[in-house]
Amino acid sequence: MHSINPKHLNEQDNYKLLIGSILPRPIALVTSLAVDETLNGAPFSFFNVVSSQPPIVAIAVQRQNGQQKHTAQNILTQKEFVIHIVDSNMVEQVNITAAAMPVNQSEISTAALTPVASQIIKTPGVKEAQIRFECNLYQHVALPNSDLMLGEVVCYHIADPIYQHGKIDYDQLKPVSRLAGNSYARIGEVFSIDRPQ
Repeated sequence: MHSINPKHLNEQDNYKLLIGSILPRPIALVTSLAVDETLNGAPFSFFNVVSSQPPIVAIAVQRQNGQQKHTAQNILTQKEFVIHIVDSNMVEQVNITAAAMPVNQSEISTAALTPVASQIIKTPGVKEAQIRFECNLYQHVALPNSDLMLGEVVCYHIADPIYQHGKIDYDQLKPVSRLAGNSYARIGEVFSIDRPQ
């Protein structure tokens, strides 16, 4: 077994070990509004749920050459964003949103995704997503090379076919997860283990 001190590695080497080990990772397509109201969209696999009461989700937006990305800038300015769960039907379009674009160019338009009005916040979501969460910024934590955004979910939007008796049917959702490099995964073998009493 290799024992490695992360302080002896550069950022890229640490990144490779982390994303190659912590998998599969769910993918959030995040929409946010720029100051000029350009609808920004970007995918994040440093994403998860951290609380259910209140419902809080987290995304970590890695900085690029020490600079905040448009998503982080927009969230800090507008104090809101929309998270979409990426599924098989939209993963190709979501991949397009990962391209670096000028702040006044909408990745959502470039990817031919359809903006849809939110109910509670100003930032639009994306119609193609079967699940989207309207979020208010709950807390921002500035880390050395990323911005951790905690978002309180203020409205759930869930497509009828996947919403069954208050639960999500993951077979119908067909979520996609991120592996390392350019690799993605779908749900494969599913098994159950009873929790101890």
